Amino acid sequence: MNILDELRWRGAINQQTDEDGLRELTNEKEVALYCGIDPSGDSMHVGHLIPFMILKRFQLAGHKPVILIGGGTGSIGDPSGRKSERLLQTMDQIEKNAEKLSGQMRQLFEAGSEQSGIKLVNNYDWLSELSFLDFLRDFGKEFNINTMLAKDVVSSRLDTGISFTEFSYQIIQSVDFLHLYQNEDVQLQIGGSDQWGNITAGLDLIRKKEGTEAKAFGLTIPLLLKADGTKFGKSADGAIWLDPEKTTPYEFYQFWFNQDDRDIVKYLKYFTFLSKEKIDLLAEKVETEPHKRAAQKSLA
Repeated sequence: MNILDELRWRGAINQQTDEDGLRELTNEKEVALYCGIDPSGDSMHVGHLIPFMILKRFQLAGHKPVILIGGGTGSIGDPSGRKSERLLQTMDQIEKNAEKLSGQMRQLFEAGSEQSGIKLVNNYDWLSELSFLDFLRDFGKEFNINTMLAKDVVSSRLDTGISFTEFSYQIIQSVDFLHLYQNEDVQLQIGGSDQWGNITAGLDLIRKKEGTEAKAFGLTIPLLLKADGTKFGKSADGAIWLDPEKTTPYEFYQFWFNQDDRDIVKYLKYFTFLSKEKIDLLAEKVETEPHKRAAQKSLA
């Protein structure tokens, strides 16, 4: 089964730029792909896990994931999904957060081991070397203000206001995609549904710099909603963290064990590596023996 077929069955594809082209590419070679996270905090929570679960599936299918820790972009602040400006953190705090997130990624992906086939990078390494004039001449010139204003992430903020700093975020993320394309042979970027505008901006930049025939692709994951229509990832006590000092293993287990029957099959597809046959069997038990909570136990 092609990795895209598995993702489609798991309900894990929202948008993609060229399904036929990406399918052909994943059939013919081990594809390098990336997903990024900014160090806005010192731990991931379960909501952050969603795109990285897709990255892990690519890893298990023999492809070559690159994890980007946004030490550079984290100092700017991603406006995606926000109605107001982020408070800028100190560079010391960003560096400490980046170290913590890198440690969590190494645990999840066994990054650094010869068997993992995964690479961990920090965009501060190349973004910090850009001068302001180089940024404007080499990259700013490639972006049309009207196009940038039309992106959802910017247009949704025009009434309340957006700083030039956050407005420039999509250019900086595009520079990341171009850098990884040129230096790591990365041809695919994945992210949450709110990253679509940033991803397509990166694809446009790659084609302007590398030619219209450049093989680069984007894929986003749907916003994960609970059966009651609310956003997945939080409990009554707040976010569910991957750091056991923030969310104890017992609390973590209980979060998954207490999931609604209406959501449980969807979460089994998203968050486990169980086979289709096993998930179908658990789905049947949800219908016939819901009181035993076999699916919830398996997920937890």
